[in-house]
Amino acid sequence: MAGSADRVLMGEYKSLQKETWTHVELVNDNIFEWHVALIVTNPDSIYYGGFFKAKMTFPKDYPYSPPDFKFLRPLFHPNIYPDGRLCISILHQPGEDAMSGELASERWSPIQRVETVLISVLSLLDDAEVSSPANVDAAVMLRKDKEAYKKRCKEDLDVSKKDIPEGFVMPTHETAYAKKADDEHHFSWSDSEDEADFGGSDTDGDEEMADEDEEDSASDTE
Repeated sequence: MAGSADRVLMGEYKSLQKETWTHVELVNDNIFEWHVALIVTNPDSIYYGGFFKAKMTFPKDYPYSPPDFKFLRPLFHPNIYPDGRLCISILHQPGEDAMSGELASERWSPIQRVETVLISVLSLLDDAEVSSPANVDAAVMLRKDKEAYKKRCKEDLDVSKKDIPEGFVMPTHETAYAKKADDEHHFSWSDSEDEADFGGSDTDGDEEMADEDEEDSASDTE
């Protein structure tokens, strides 16, 4: 099981290294422990320009069980515990939970990936769930005094920039979008392993179909 998890995680790790909105590193070359940074490139976000570093720890039976996620610098947020852990459905064990009312579709499943977790966390930052908060003080402030809440978020944003690695060029909304467009423009099937999975080209398939049609025609003539 661990060998399979190794391969899955290495594939995901290499894929995420190409993304501009996150920065990933292995902890002590251990594929089961990552340092990840969420880089907010949405200019409409109160966290725009932030570099929010976290640690992800993966179980040996990944992806059948969810990873652990913990911010290294806890954020003042309704769904983030004071120790940096998250209160988010996608990181909960698979299956429905009658106590919380969470549906199985909202929780972890083997089809989820690290990318979906990180995207969910980014979404959560700006779309907090205040009905069952992990940080009650943050939830109350968000409801009653949004300007004060934004000010606290700005403080977390400024502190997060201390974790930007030396020499690392922070992406902006413009540069992140430009890279994505450039990657799509230069994509070719020769760069993908998927072509082999389909068992050859469409041309080969067309030739085979043509041969079969000729055989059928000859048979009908006889």
